[in-house]
Parts: sequence; C-alpha cells; structure tokens
Amino acid sequence: MTTPIKVERLTKELEKLHEEMISGAYGHGEYDQRLARMIQELRERGIDADRPQITAALDEALSRGIITPAVKDHLEKRLGLV
Repeated sequence: MTTPIKVERLTKELEKLHEEMISGAYGHGEYDQRLARMIQELRERGIDADRPQITAALDEALSRGIITPAVKDHLEKRLGLV
C-alpha cells in the first residue's frame, strides 16, 4: 500500500510544473502530459487532506498564478471535488 500524498507536496509539484513551463523547459503539450501524470498519481495514492484543505490549496495556487482557472477546474473534476 502506498502513502497518500500530502497537500503540501501537491502545491510544491504544481509550483515546480509552473516554473518549468515558464522557463521554457517544455511546451504546452508536455505540460498537459505532466499534469495528467500528476493527477493519475493523486488518484492512485490519494491525498492526505480533506476536501476543504485541497480546495484551499488549489484556491491559493490560483491566486498566486501557479495554475489557471481552467487547470483548477480540471483538477477539481478529476479529483472528484465537484
């Protein structure tokens, strides 16, 4: 059995993904692939947080410009938060 991912790690991974995208490390298509892999891992391992904590983390990431509204909506749908 695998350990659930902490919400702090989710935030750090989203920040890292954002920074790599901005730095030009990879293009839009690769960003989508990496985001999909991240979501798959979250779904498989689970998140060690409740819905309000996850939603708050996504809201903060959105307000800081780490994710777009579309990415936030996508994450919420794929993680079953809406």
